[in-house]
Amino acid sequence: MESSKALLGLLGVRASYGYDLKHDYDRLFGARKALAFGQVYATLARLLRDGKIEAVGDEAGEGPDRKKYAVTDAGRKAITEWITTPDVPNEAMQSNLFAKTVIAIINGDDAQHILDAQRAAHMARMRELTRQKLTADIGAALLADYTLFHIEADLRWIDITIARLGELRSEVTA
Repeated sequence: MESSKALLGLLGVRASYGYDLKHDYDRLFGARKALAFGQVYATLARLLRDGKIEAVGDEAGEGPDRKKYAVTDAGRKAITEWITTPDVPNEAMQSNLFAKTVIAIINGDDAQHILDAQRAAHMARMRELTRQKLTADIGAALLADYTLFHIEADLRWIDITIARLGELRSEVTA
């Protein structure tokens, strides 16, 4: 996920301080990995430099002044472009599992054993995600579903690859 776009989108709702923005991000998107404060402030600096946000006030406190940021018209346009542009699967994406399978074959290792081990790991992860969904809020449940569907695709790929290992072996060792 592009955290800079998500932070910009959160600022599209209302002006906010970096501290509050980080907590909103973590609440909505950081279930597995919270965003570092340094990343938030570096992103805000880039968005400010690029004219997508503006500082709309300072608040004095015990530490340094807190700056409040709001989205600009250019920022709102960037948000609209981001959310309305469909994500395109990366055609150049190279699967790590595919690479492991080919390396196993060319090194004379048991590629099916590697694929079977990955299947077992995927199945364990699916069970874990399914258990988590039982008590999850809707956001966490939808993220779990997203991950489950990707794992299911990997499992289908593993099955077809095992069925075609002989053909792959012939091709990569020729």
